[in-house]
Amino acid sequence: MDISLYFRPSPRFGAQRPDHAAHTLGDGALFHGPAGFPELEGAQVALIGVLDDPGHARPRRCVEAPDAIREQLYPLFRPQGRLQLVDLGDIHPGASAQDTQHALAESIAELVRRGIVPIILGGGQGHTFTQYLAYEKLERTANLVCIDARFDLGEPGQGLADSSYLSHIVLRQPNYLFNYSNLGFQTYLVDQPGIELMDKLFFDAHRLGELRDHLADAEPVLRNGDTLSVDLAAVRRSDAPGTTRPGPNGFHAEEVCQLMRYAGISEKISSVGLYELDPGRDQDGVTAQLAAQMIWCFLDGFRSRTNDLPWLDRKRFTRFRIPIRGNEQELVFYKSAVSDRWWMDVPYRAEQEARFERHHLVPCSYADYQMACREEVPDRWWRTFQKLA
Repeated sequence: MDISLYFRPSPRFGAQRPDHAAHTLGDGALFHGPAGFPELEGAQVALIGVLDDPGHARPRRCVEAPDAIREQLYPLFRPQGRLQLVDLGDIHPGASAQDTQHALAESIAELVRRGIVPIILGGGQGHTFTQYLAYEKLERTANLVCIDARFDLGEPGQGLADSSYLSHIVLRQPNYLFNYSNLGFQTYLVDQPGIELMDKLFFDAHRLGELRDHLADAEPVLRNGDTLSVDLAAVRRSDAPGTTRPGPNGFHAEEVCQLMRYAGISEKISSVGLYELDPGRDQDGVTAQLAAQMIWCFLDGFRSRTNDLPWLDRKRFTRFRIPIRGNEQELVFYKSAVSDRWWMDVPYRAEQEARFERHHLVPCSYADYQMACREEVPDRWWRTFQKLA
């Protein structure tokens, strides 16, 4: 499919491309510019600017974010190793919000189909719904991970917006969402019915305080995700002042960069969105700098991917079988000989094999294996078992 018709060059980084120093990301990237749409053959990661803000009749200044991020990203030096980055420019704003949504979803789907990871820059977080639509177009069940201080369920009947996209995903039929994970929610920003809904749907949500004490707990969550959405307001205001809803608490800058590196290492993450950056509030471009460094950390993790997936080659993994007293199910773990990372094999009915082939092997931690050795069933195993059943 030709997706070039959906794009136009960035005015600042396409039509009039600035000079970039040697060995920087800007020096090595391919741009949509006077020479036309960049060649996708051989590309690994593609940047997409979105000048749209779903749910807001008067767009907020977050629609200016793509070029603000590019300005800070391209002077950064390339991570070590081979990495082909292409900048596709900006999605043409359609005559309606649905037109833009269609163009973005088709573009993401085509890039994922080609094995290229799209990174969506700017606009409102309502486009998390658009990221989900791409997997619907691919007819592929997906795990959504959000770095967000809120669940963004919205009010009953609320239209699509940055504060309500999750309810639109959950209620859509037919539904291709297998799991939703939230990283960094702040309890005082989430109502009790929302927390109860997470438990009812067997989704997993991780409080900010718990994650900050054990940030490595987020690695298996991100390793299990297919698409990642980041609300930059999940970072505290002192580190990211230029967001649409800045707050005093949140992740520190280095913590959210570590989360992005975990996402880059994950072989399953196939699309990323960075949203809610407001250049009009951004003092000295600090938040745009952070967004650029987050992308750099993702790229640094991405070039370290080893195709380390148990369902592709189990010869590279050691299997551990642990019987649980009083439970008819035994727990099966796999440990990678390449990365020392762990997975759990969750049983499911044979007739569901095609749909759940990518979801029954659940990334986990060594702590989950230790828990099973104590004859305790890990929470993430139980939640996945309930969904597969």
